Amino acid sequence: MAYADGFVIVCQKKGVDAYRRISRKAGKIWKEHGALDYKECVADDIAVKFGIPFGKLTKVKASETVIFSWIVYKSKKARDAINKKVMADPRLKMSPDTMPFDVKRMSYGGFKVIVDL
Repeated sequence: MAYADGFVIVCQKKGVDAYRRISRKAGKIWKEHGALDYKECVADDIAVKFGIPFGKLTKVKASETVIFSWIVYKSKKARDAINKKVMADPRLKMSPDTMPFDVKRMSYGGFKVIVDL
């Protein structure tokens, strides 16, 4: 069964274009190393009245937005091997200080896919 890494990131609105440029580059590298799918999505309609809205969950300020993203792999074993290659890839070497988002407020986790239509 497939495996996915999921991310929720708080990004300055003025940093979304920079984030998009980094993500396009990163996505190509992830897929080059074997990821099946790579998605990066910026908040558009998160002021919902059901559950805990992403904005409230992440405590975004007026100058910030939420990025929701995921990467799909064939399996957890494939994810581990691909991520090892990606993290060693010199094309993605960046300092956390130059990121267009606050890495300390990023949420991340690995998930077993239980429905794949």
